[in-house]
Amino acid sequence: MATLKAIRKRIGSIRNTQQITKAMKMVAAAKLRRAQDAALRARPYAEKMTALLSNLSSRVSPEAHPLLAAREEKRVDLVILTADRGLCGGYNANIIRAGEKFVRGRAPEKETNLILVGRKGVDYFRRRKIEAVERYQQIGSIATEQLAGELAEKAIARFLSQEAAAVYILYSRFRSALSQVPTLEKLVPVAGAAEESEGQPTEYLFEPGIEQLLSSLLPKIVEVGIFRALLEAAASEHGARMTAMDSATTNAAEIMSHLTLQMNRARQAAITKELLEVVSTAEALK
Repeated sequence: MATLKAIRKRIGSIRNTQQITKAMKMVAAAKLRRAQDAALRARPYAEKMTALLSNLSSRVSPEAHPLLAAREEKRVDLVILTADRGLCGGYNANIIRAGEKFVRGRAPEKETNLILVGRKGVDYFRRRKIEAVERYQQIGSIATEQLAGELAEKAIARFLSQEAAAVYILYSRFRSALSQVPTLEKLVPVAGAAEESEGQPTEYLFEPGIEQLLSSLLPKIVEVGIFRALLEAAASEHGARMTAMDSATTNAAEIMSHLTLQMNRARQAAITKELLEVVSTAEALK
């Protein structure tokens, strides 16, 4: 059994750790509220733009704009969104695992280039000597709109220059603080027409024309898709961190309770030993 002094020292250390995890949980909860509101507000806008695009693209051929043209995916880009920091449970590990699964699922002769966003993803693939086309770290210091614009510009440029036949994005979709789902979506080429589930397709009047509208709308669709993914990833990260820190705080309380019981037993044993020594000494003096 550990000494009484060692147990007290360990209890103090765990108590300090518990204070840190409790503070991190509160900070993550405050950030989660803002990030969740932003992610939920972005969803209707992105969904409406996608519906509008589907309606427009149903009236034109894929040759109407380069971003609609599908090609054989011998070489694709994969944008992986991870966090800059850890202490958020399996958030980063789940995203990286899904990315590796996507790469392994493609035929050996097909090439996959990585665009890594977040220090955790950058460090993981760097340690495994896997090169990335682009790396973005310290993303918390970059405005989300600016980062989305840079990523969209890079993705479109690589597609138009035929460096990539398609661009995918892998991010964690926010469901709740307890549930974040790795989600894979195709950014480029932009999805074509979707079948109308009910009713007749919505009719629009266009000025100056559909082709001109696509030229301005399609790049915006890509940027909005990335922007929404960044918001979803931020909310997922804060939710995962809040849950992880809550579990750590609870576990620390349980460990301290167990150690306190050990400490009381050790103290009782020490007192009993001293009493026995006093009694033995008194008997010996008789």
